[in-house]
Amino acid sequence: MGDRSPKSVNKQATQKQTKATAVQAGKQQAIAAKQAGNLKKK
Repeated sequence: MGDRSPKSVNKQATQKQTKATAVQAGKQQAIAAKQAGNLKKK
């Protein structure tokens, strides 16, 4: 795990970014679904 080559560091940064993006997308979908549900009730 002590590999600090630029390639390794860049890979880790990319994985973190991808994970954060996925979480953000999930939140956006949940909000959109909630709003759609509220519109149907009215």
